[in-house]
Amino acid sequence: MNIEAAVKGRRSIRKFLNKDIPPEVIRDILEAARWSPSWGNTQSWNFHVITGESLARFKEANQRLLIDDTPSTPDIPMPESWPDACRLRYNDMGRRLYDSLGIARRDTDARRKLRIKMAYLFDAPCLIVPTIHKDNAVEYAMLDIGLIVQTLCLLAHGQGLGTLIMAAAVQYPDLIREIASIPEDRRIVVGIALGYPDLAHEINNFERERAHLDEFVHWVG
Repeated sequence: MNIEAAVKGRRSIRKFLNKDIPPEVIRDILEAARWSPSWGNTQSWNFHVITGESLARFKEANQRLLIDDTPSTPDIPMPESWPDACRLRYNDMGRRLYDSLGIARRDTDARRKLRIKMAYLFDAPCLIVPTIHKDNAVEYAMLDIGLIVQTLCLLAHGQGLGTLIMAAAVQYPDLIREIASIPEDRRIVVGIALGYPDLAHEINNFERERAHLDEFVHWVG
């Protein structure tokens, strides 16, 4: 698989097969991903790989918190507003996702059921949680995290695996800290659901869109 094919072919997976990932495959992906660039080669990232019984405990507790409408307290705050162009793209993606499942705009029950599946990481058998030290400047550390997470996702795609980068997986950081023994001096950034994709499921096949170059590229000179 060449680089361009990997970049264009990788997509967010929201339904995984009931199939465990061999530990050596996860290790190989992380072994290659560690060569990602970072600011001044600081490599500010740490990763916690959660599988098996620990992941099952997380999924159950995460679902319970969601059903109880427990207020989320993520270490990295979620955006409260977007510029108009970003908001329109976000809304369009949501519409495409719900349309792929035949869920109507006002069908709150069906939408809530999908959120419950999200709490279960869409059945992914592995959750990878990147963290940064609280002494790191968030702006630069987040750039580093973005670089290595993209690299990890592309490497996983090359291995026939699917990924979903999920802010929703880390909305209750105290839960993850307890289950994964993450030190208090680390900020939990995001979750990466990892597994074998169910390529036949409609939620993994809706058409995706990207902005045209003229919308975000400005040529100078």
